[in-house]
Amino acid sequence: MSANPLLRILGGPRSGNHLRRWINLWPPFLGAGIRITRIASDMKSIDVEMKLRFWNANYVGTHFGGSLFAMTDAFYMLMLMHHLGRDYIVWDKAATIRYRRPGRGPVRAEFRLTDAQVEEVREKLKTLEKYEPVFVVEVKDESGVVIAEVEKLLHVRNRAEGRELLRSGGGTQPTVLRRSQG
Repeated sequence: MSANPLLRILGGPRSGNHLRRWINLWPPFLGAGIRITRIASDMKSIDVEMKLRFWNANYVGTHFGGSLFAMTDAFYMLMLMHHLGRDYIVWDKAATIRYRRPGRGPVRAEFRLTDAQVEEVREKLKTLEKYEPVFVVEVKDESGVVIAEVEKLLHVRNRAEGRELLRSGGGTQPTVLRRSQG
């Protein structure tokens, strides 16, 4: 079972459905109408959706941008924490969102983590004090049209480096890890 306390409390890696149910009941997601539809048993893919409701619409009747942003929060961090294990510290550090089109109906986001991405993080941390990969996720409508693009900057370091180094700031440049198309 995962060493991460949150993942342990919510069912851990042995129970993707248990974790999915608990996160779906998390007040920020529940209130915005954000719903996890699938968590793969290997924690390498998570699918999230949100229907347009009066409580998550903006003043012009499209999806509220904050809800679109919220539906992409923490998933890459949780996935990477699971795959790297307790020897690593993983934090969401920053994120940006680019709105491409108004969302007028159900929207979805698909989070995918590859073995190559996990291995790249491990390899970088063999020579760097910290590594800050950027993961990109697209929020799409029912037709597959991109509504928004979100870049998530994560902060990863070896736990053995200590908490003092975490506060020092260091000096690495973000690297965008994009999913290969095809």
